[in-house]
Amino acid sequence: MPKSIAVVGAGPGLGQAVARRYAREGYTVALIARRQGPLDALAAELTRAGGTAHAIPADLSSERAVPQLAEQIRAKVGSLDVIYYGPSVRGYIPVADLTAEQLRELMPLGLYTLVDLVHEFLPHMLNQQQGAILVAAAASAVQGMPQLAGTAVLAAQRNYLQALQAKVTEHGVYVGRLYIGAVIEHSAFHAQQETAKAAGQSVLDMPVVDPAHLADLLWTMRSAKHEHEALYPQNLFDR
Repeated sequence: MPKSIAVVGAGPGLGQAVARRYAREGYTVALIARRQGPLDALAAELTRAGGTAHAIPADLSSERAVPQLAEQIRAKVGSLDVIYYGPSVRGYIPVADLTAEQLRELMPLGLYTLVDLVHEFLPHMLNQQQGAILVAAAASAVQGMPQLAGTAVLAAQRNYLQALQAKVTEHGVYVGRLYIGAVIEHSAFHAQQETAKAAGQSVLDMPVVDPAHLADLLWTMRSAKHEHEALYPQNLFDR
């Protein structure tokens, strides 16, 4: 039976690149994001290229979404071999303006949905002594940034993943984390930056990266298994 991956957060940019990479490697891909139309288009693209993909729309910001989502995933692709979790957490909140209520609103997408998905599919990975949980998130999960205070929820996510890694690595399950301090081509944020630039507005001074490069990095990390966490760019906090 082909191995399977759920690409949770299969929007434009890195999620789609991860889906393409794993489809090329022969994985059956469950594509998960909010909007049906883009998911159907990506599933059709992967199918034309010889892969197998299924579109599963879901509201990942809802704490009640995971049980039904897990049932849909199992119905389409069976028990998962890999979970990729990379939905965008909109944490652009100045730290002096941050409220606890704002953090409560961000926690389901930033942490709770991931934890519940792992709870659903980790037993199968442990039973077969192999599997992977891959996460991509903003680099502010690693170092707090004054204008991105809402991404404090990603620091909690990182702490959870570090603890999970310590528990499951010896049982054959890989936990990989990629933290990105760059503008990802084709992402919604990249489009916003390009629109602002064209209008003569100031934009963030950040490198721009091809999402296929980041997908390759995640694949290499998981294949080698000797590195569980990476920054892109590597010298991000040295600048």
